[in-house]
Amino acid sequence: MCYNECRKIIQSCLTTKKRGMRRMQDMEKPRHKKVKSDGLAVFFKEVRCRIPEPVKPVAVCIGTDRSTGDSLGPLVGTFLLEAGYPAVIGSLEAPCDAGNLTQRLAGLEPGIPIVAIDACLGQPYSVGMFQVSCGPLLPGKSLGKPLPPVGDFSVAAIVNVSGPNPFAILQSTSLHRVIAMAKAITEVFLQAFAEV
Repeated sequence: MCYNECRKIIQSCLTTKKRGMRRMQDMEKPRHKKVKSDGLAVFFKEVRCRIPEPVKPVAVCIGTDRSTGDSLGPLVGTFLLEAGYPAVIGSLEAPCDAGNLTQRLAGLEPGIPIVAIDACLGQPYSVGMFQVSCGPLLPGKSLGKPLPPVGDFSVAAIVNVSGPNPFAILQSTSLHRVIAMAKAITEVFLQAFAEV
């Protein structure tokens, strides 16, 4: 990690510690950034700094177990649960998808920070990268589904190239890539929050 990235994280932590946890409406305009695995670790360090201890964020892992590309969220949720992280919505056993997203979110305690995790499609040069944001993600956007924004922080794994038939693209996405990206998210998430 370079000096400037460390300096930004420390500055962000100092600002957040002084003000306490800032909800999304109190934060600056969300910035979306595409990063590789090393940038994902930097992002989760920033998220950790913005959430006061001992609060554990809820990981809302969006997707379905019925589509290879869209199974990233449930895979992350399953990996987190298997590692003993308790605050998870969405797993292979109980997916959080378009059919139940609103109901699952309604059951959350108000004010608890949310990290939303989902798969998405993107440009050819972006496949394998992560779009991170200190703001919500819009699940189902690439499929044209009108779902509510989710999360105070978000990670969207770019699992394949966007095209004219997103359903077919997600169905034919490499399972190997999806599992590798799900493991990368799980690893840095646990590094940031497992000991909280």
